[in-house]
Parts: sequence; structure tokens; C-alpha cells
Amino acid sequence: MIHGFSPLPEVPKTQAFKDWTAVLSIEQVNNLEPAFPVLQPLFCAAPYLMDLAQKHTGFLENALKKAPEETIDEILSRVRVAGENAHEEADLSKAIRLAKGQVALIVAIAETGRVFSPKQGAIALSNLADTCLGAALEFLVRDATVRQKFKQKSPPVSAQNCGLCVFALGKHGGRELNYSSDIDIVVFFDLGTDVLCAPQDASKTYSRIVQKLAALMQERTEYGYVFRTDLRLRPDPGSTPVALSVDAALSYYESRGQNWERAAWIKARVATGDQAVAAAFLAELAPFIWRKHLDFATIADIQAMKRQINIAQNVGKERLAGHNVKLGRGGIREIEFFAQTQQLIAGGREANLRVIPTTDALDELA
Repeated sequence: MIHGFSPLPEVPKTQAFKDWTAVLSIEQVNNLEPAFPVLQPLFCAAPYLMDLAQKHTGFLENALKKAPEETIDEILSRVRVAGENAHEEADLSKAIRLAKGQVALIVAIAETGRVFSPKQGAIALSNLADTCLGAALEFLVRDATVRQKFKQKSPPVSAQNCGLCVFALGKHGGRELNYSSDIDIVVFFDLGTDVLCAPQDASKTYSRIVQKLAALMQERTEYGYVFRTDLRLRPDPGSTPVALSVDAALSYYESRGQNWERAAWIKARVATGDQAVAAAFLAELAPFIWRKHLDFATIADIQAMKRQINIAQNVGKERLAGHNVKLGRGGIREIEFFAQTQQLIAGGREANLRVIPTTDALDELA
């Protein structure tokens, strides 16, 4: 990857960078020095990346000899193996946190060095989130089977057939994650899969798994955290468990679902879990998201949503100094809102608008 770098503007060396290079062996200096036109400005400008480089020097040394895609694939493969084989929760927790640091480091170098496009970087971080969720769910299902929550079957119950599906929404669903993104997940289960030892305790069993899943992703340990995980986009989050049956979810959306929820489900994508349950649920939910006809009250509600966002974020006229590129006028959130509302209005009649990434939606709308 070193040979494809575009160097960055020089910045003064920080003490942390000097301390790091001072303890490198001669061999390490020889291997890393060709990349210093990117690494030195980047690490001196970003303390988080400098810290990662200090913790993962050996990894960085080897990663710079390969294409970033190859390195990331190797990391994600190790995460999957950890999910399948880890004996203790602490072992998996360490594995996915180390993977987060390594992927974040290599993506930052590849993107700022112009080996990766911003879109490639976002996809890599989103794939990391999917893989870590999948590994964590695999471990938790194995653990629950040992505790006799799942039946002993052949083939054994796993993340892929456990009756539980994890949907990614928001930027995660659109494969648009950045460094500061939370992940928004919604989790449903289907009792029809007949894998539980005590089906009457389904809500309790699956909710416990989801709570542990979120904790594995977001709790801070000595190895950091993976992604902050938000479970509040599920139906009626103030009064429902973190894992909801598909029947209860479909009943909610049919009778009480709101337009903002329809907009949120445009970006829904299965991150991990039981693919068959997920596919059946999305097929059932499609008429709620993509209505053939919209009445004027619905359009007025969409306009009201926009006014509420403007008020909540104090969005006024365009301004240069202090402009918020995410939440301000013409910012990222407003662009996403525009695309999603146009998809809601016309997507019921024009199937080509039923796409997830915002850039794809804008292309189809144009």
C-alpha cells in the first residue's frame, strides 16, 4: 500500500510521535519510514490514531506491505473465528476491540493517503460493525445453548438459525459509518423457528441476548470499545423489550407506525442473525414503507417533521463561521432527509427508488 500513497502536508512533529519513533527498532524504521509522509502528519494531527499506532506497531508494519482490502479481510476473518471459538466473553471482547482499532487505523491511513475513497472507508467500518455483531451473536447463542436456552439440534443452533435477526438502520444500514457514528440496531425474533427450550420465555431469553450484545459492542474496557449501540429505534422503545416478536412489531407498524419510522426503515439492512426471519419480516413490512398512494395529510406530516428538525437544531440561514456541516442548513442530515422524503413520496410507485445509500437514492431521484 505504501507505493500508492499521496503524501499529506507537513505538520510539526508532536512529542508523542517523537517518543514512538524513538523506540522503534532499526528494522521497524526501515519498514515504516517510506510511509512517514502520510503517517507523520496524520498521527501528529490525530491523537487517537497516534495512540493506535503505538498499540499496534507490529500490525501496522505488516499491514503497510499489503493492499488495505487484504488486511481488512484478514482482520474480519479473525473476528469470525473468535465468535465461533472463544470460550470466555472476555476473549471475544478483547478480539473485537483490537479489530476495531486495527481497522480504524488502516482505514484512516488508506483514506487520507488516497488509497481508499471516503465511500470505501465507510463501507469498511460498516462491514466491521456487521462482523463484530455477528461474532458476538454467535458467541452468545453458543453460550445460551450451553445454558439450555436453545435446543440441542443437528445442525446446532447458531446465529444464522436462532430465530433472532438484527437490523442495521441509519448510517450503519446505509453502509455509511464514520469514526464518530453510533450504530442503530433493531432486533426481532420469530417463535416459528422452534429453537427455544422454553418458548414461553422467548422475550426474556432473546432480550437478555440483545442486552449482552449491546454491552459487548459498547462497554469500555482496557482495550476500548467497538461502537456505541442505540436500541431506541424499535417500536415504542419506552415500553417494549429490546427484542420484540415479529408479530408484535408488524402489528405496531400496521396500527401505529409513523412517517419518521417509515423513513428510518428505508435504510434497514440485515446486519446479522437469522436471514430467513429477516427476509420474511421485510417482505411483510414493505407495504408500510412503500405506499402506493400518499394523502395530503401525510405530506403535511413530512413537512412538519422538517420544521421540527429545524427548530430542534436551530437551523437558520446559511452561514460560514460556525456552520454545522452535519445538522445545519444544507448539511448531511438535511440531504438525507430530502432523499428519504422523496423516496417515501414516490417509492411506492417507482421501485427503482427503493435503494439504501443516500448517494444511490440521489442518483435515482435525479
